[in-house]
Amino acid sequence: MANPNLVTPDADQCSDQHPVNLDHIRSLHRDLLSVEKSQRMAEFFSLLGDANRLRILSALSIQEICVCDLAAAVKMSESAVSHQLRALRSMRLVGYRKQGRNVYYSLKDHHVFNLYREVAEHLDEEE
Repeated sequence: MANPNLVTPDADQCSDQHPVNLDHIRSLHRDLLSVEKSQRMAEFFSLLGDANRLRILSALSIQEICVCDLAAAVKMSESAVSHQLRALRSMRLVGYRKQGRNVYYSLKDHHVFNLYREVAEHLDEEE
């Protein structure tokens, strides 16, 4: 029996021949991501493809926290956490504030929190 999830060579073609709607294609092209923005988004999602970074984001979604407490929470060295935080800061996912000699990290804004929450909720849904 053939696997219905297997893509066949002809699966990417229309089943019925029809004229191309150029207005529709132009409209789609106008709204399509630019190459530059799609590259930036790919880098963004690539950064989130690391379990340690996601655990750090998880902790920061709960509260603002200093590096030493964050390292203890995610069971990583402070050096490793600092390295991951630099990467997350480079994509503006986390921000920080200094208080005396301590540096406290938090999610940069509500967009980051919402993205994290939506993905977590999606993964908790039953199929």
